[in-house]
Amino acid sequence: MDKLISILEEQDIEYEILEHREQINTAQEGADYFGIVIGQTAPTLILKTEKGFYALIVSGDYGRVNLDIIKELISVEQVKLASPKEVEQVTSSKIGSVSLVNPGIPTILDNQLNRYAFVYGGTGIPQTTLKIRPSDLERVNEIEGYIG
Repeated sequence: MDKLISILEEQDIEYEILEHREQINTAQEGADYFGIVIGQTAPTLILKTEKGFYALIVSGDYGRVNLDIIKELISVEQVKLASPKEVEQVTSSKIGSVSLVNPGIPTILDNQLNRYAFVYGGTGIPQTTLKIRPSDLERVNEIEGYIG
C-alpha cells in the first residue's frame, strides 16, 4: 500500500483509505457497508488479451461486461477475464482487493463513474478501500479507453 500512497501523494490526489474489519466481496456488500449507492463502488477487473493484461474499472451497477465492446475498443481478437492466479501475478493482490491504481497496466474506465463525486474500490490490500474522485483515477492510471 506504500506504493499506492506515494503515487497518490506525488500527484496531489485527494483520497481516503478506509479500513474495515470485514472483507468486502461484492459491489452490493461495499455499498451496504459504506452507506453509498451501488454505482459508487468501483471494482477493478483484470482482462487477458493477446496484447497482454488490461485493468477494467467499472461502476458497481454496470451489469454484465460485454467483452465484444472491449475487443473493439482496444483492437484485440480475444479478451477474457484473467484467472485468479494471473490476477495475483499481474497485480500482486487477490481478486476482490485489486487496486484502483495499477501503474504499468493499461486501464479502461467506465464513464458512469463520473456520476459521483467519489467512488470506492480496492487498494490491493484486503479490508481496506480507496475513496477517490473518478477524475483522479484518470490521472493516476494509463487510460486506454472508456466504456459506458
